[in-house]
Amino acid sequence: MRKPNPMRFALGGLAVLLLAACGSGGTAATTTPTGTTDADLTTPAASLTGAGSTFDQPFFTRAFFTYNQVNSNVTVNYASIGSGGGIAQFQAQTVNFGATDVPMSAADVAKAKGGAVLQLPVTLGGVAIAYKVTGVSAGLHLSSAVLANIYLGKIKTWNDPAIAALNSNLTLPNEPIVIVHRSDASGTTYIFSDYLTRVSTDWASGPGKGKSISWPVAGVGGKGNEGVAGNVDPRPGHGIEGAIGYVELAYALQNNFTYAAVQNSAGAFVKPSLATVAADAAQKPGVSATDYSIVNQSGNNSYPISGYSWALVYKIQTDSSVGTALVRMLDWLTHAGGQSQAAALQYVPLPANIQRLARTALAQVTGSSGKALLA
Repeated sequence: MRKPNPMRFALGGLAVLLLAACGSGGTAATTTPTGTTDADLTTPAASLTGAGSTFDQPFFTRAFFTYNQVNSNVTVNYASIGSGGGIAQFQAQTVNFGATDVPMSAADVAKAKGGAVLQLPVTLGGVAIAYKVTGVSAGLHLSSAVLANIYLGKIKTWNDPAIAALNSNLTLPNEPIVIVHRSDASGTTYIFSDYLTRVSTDWASGPGKGKSISWPVAGVGGKGNEGVAGNVDPRPGHGIEGAIGYVELAYALQNNFTYAAVQNSAGAFVKPSLATVAADAAQKPGVSATDYSIVNQSGNNSYPISGYSWALVYKIQTDSSVGTALVRMLDWLTHAGGQSQAAALQYVPLPANIQRLARTALAQVTGSSGKALLA
């Protein structure tokens, strides 16, 4: 059951500690590692730690709490510190798993102290272009060229002719555009800048794509999705007048933000939603940790700024008991139990083929003896 605005920016950047509940453990289900049925809830007791993506945080908060309700032997302490921070903590082996909106590169993996790394998709969502513009409470349309030129600093006011031409039904103010972006190394920034790189040659030859960007316009930096969200909050007395920023869709919807319809590769103006993010992902079903970008896919209904987020685990777990708890929790997270929590928070449940991809990765995790831990 979804509660309205359960954590308005409150949990961002903090560890979410889910304490073991007194009581039920739920009914265990048995599965095979290659199936698409739900996960095995018979697992050793463990207190697991993870860190990384703020894109994932609303989903993780709900899902890990729910997991603890059906398996009180396991708690999960997740620090929402951004994809770059999560990769660094995972590399240093200070957490059991990491989470990132852009998979680790070969160079990143080479720095991982725990050896071989497996990466599996855990969430699918959209990046909303939120705004706070005087007199504009809904209906803003932005083309790919206009959005790129705003962030390149070529379009400076909200009543610029290029914006006005797309929004003849709106009264746009002569108000300076305040660019809001992430100040930390961010997978959400990667998805957004990957999109801009695909649609703008000027962006591709300039700032390019990455978890950290040298922004052409300094603008206002916010730490985590929640930091950006606070700056584009449309409520009176909140946010920054004239602001535009990119945030994970769950933050925009839970907090009643105003956000734009973005023109996709088919020429249609599309707002992010479960259906439009799913439509974009469906155009590229064969993703992997080395071929993961789904931005700007074809299709009239595709929302073009969409992406998967990925969990990071070591292939060899030195503590088989903790490792077993970890892979079974992640198997639950990426299948019916966990994914049933996704839609209520405006994440798209992972498609069946992507669930199989996740389970195939988890089936490769072993203990020090070489025995597979997901059995």
